[in-house]
Amino acid sequence: MYTVPESGGQAPGSGEQRNWGMPGFTIIWVGQLISLVGSAMTMFALTFWAWQLTGKATALAMMGFFGFAPAIIVSPFAGALVDRWNRKLVMMLSDLATGMSTIIIFILYSMSVLQIWHLYVLGAFASVFQAFQWPAYSAAISTMLPKKHYGRANGMISMAEAGSGILAPVIAGVLLAAFNGHITPILIIDIVTFSAAIGSLLVVPIPQPKRSSAGAAGSGSLLSEAGYGFRYILARPSLLGLQLVFFAVNLAGAFQFTLLNPMILARTNSSAEAMGTVQSAFGIGGLIGGLLLSVWGGPKRKVHGVLIGMMLTSFFGGVVMGLGQTTAVWAAAAFGTMFVLPVLNGSNQAIWQAKVPPDVQGRVFSVRRLIAQISSPLAIIAVGPLADYVFEPRLAADGAWAGVFGSWVGTGPGAGIALMMVISGVVGIGVGLGGYLFKAVRDAETLIPDHDEVGAPEPSTEAEVLLGELQPAE
Repeated sequence: MYTVPESGGQAPGSGEQRNWGMPGFTIIWVGQLISLVGSAMTMFALTFWAWQLTGKATALAMMGFFGFAPAIIVSPFAGALVDRWNRKLVMMLSDLATGMSTIIIFILYSMSVLQIWHLYVLGAFASVFQAFQWPAYSAAISTMLPKKHYGRANGMISMAEAGSGILAPVIAGVLLAAFNGHITPILIIDIVTFSAAIGSLLVVPIPQPKRSSAGAAGSGSLLSEAGYGFRYILARPSLLGLQLVFFAVNLAGAFQFTLLNPMILARTNSSAEAMGTVQSAFGIGGLIGGLLLSVWGGPKRKVHGVLIGMMLTSFFGGVVMGLGQTTAVWAAAAFGTMFVLPVLNGSNQAIWQAKVPPDVQGRVFSVRRLIAQISSPLAIIAVGPLADYVFEPRLAADGAWAGVFGSWVGTGPGAGIALMMVISGVVGIGVGLGGYLFKAVRDAETLIPDHDEVGAPEPSTEAEVLLGELQPAE
């Protein structure tokens, strides 16, 4: 185990003290991009395999749940440990754990004993380690780069995620067709590519943050440090308000992203080509949106990028996606969703990186993730049964709702899921609009000083600030 020295960095003259800046970040970014392509290919292949095996939206929803919920549950403790440990080592161990889960899936599949519950267990295992990856990666940006490059770096991360979304469905779709649906070649590629992420981290030094007053105040036992992120956010209503808005929009968004593949597969008679086309459109939109953000840096007032971004992604990803009934419309909606998403997430990330001292970002960012995303596992649990047993039967050709909603989303397989997506999109648009009603949210950037501002005032008491700022606009 590596712990952070009390000075917050390495001894003068040590290798870790050197900072390679944007070139170093770019090397890590390339390694992560290569690894992401392999991981996205595996997810595509396993999604197709699970649908062929079960034909149920519930099975795919449970894959999403077990791949996501454990990371949320352990995130406060993961964040506290990220601030204690060497962040480069944490990122390497996270990548290694993800690679190990793929190796186990490969072995089980090769022995013809792979079952759907294996994916749940291994997804949960990898998810726990991913709880460490995200805060460590996010906090590393704050120590490697100056504040002016935060938006661009976050844009590059979005480009990597989107780039993998372009390449992975195309490559995985071709390999599935060439090998008659067998996923072995895809798993082998994933196992090879995760080594690129680890290799890039071995090469580049990542400076540890200097100790701040916030870091000193938050020191203590692991339990106390895990709770520090909650105390930090509760004392700053603007940060809490942002996360509550994300809590609500993620509840709606979880319906959209969980239901997307089941809807497409149901409406196209299990066409891997259609699913691959739509996922590639997601990737292309995200790549262009991430490129725009990396060059532009985002709007001057980042909160506009957050709230308007929520409305636009909900419109494309929910309303347009659900109303569409052809691959072309789904692909257009996918492009629009991911074109906007990097600006949304990058703007939000830039706000937090500017406001929170780097040496407590692991703790604060993990709790931030918990607050914003705890709604997603709840939605994922509900979405499968709702689709399979409520919405789908009622929008069958002779279903009870066919006469009411059939003209909107059609009838037959996938129509009930489509209606759920439309409803979630409307809710998401309302959440984005609602964020502007609260001063603490719409003026978050001015109400909270940047962490590097000299003499930045601290909130007096949690109750005083909460009562003073978290009020609807007149």
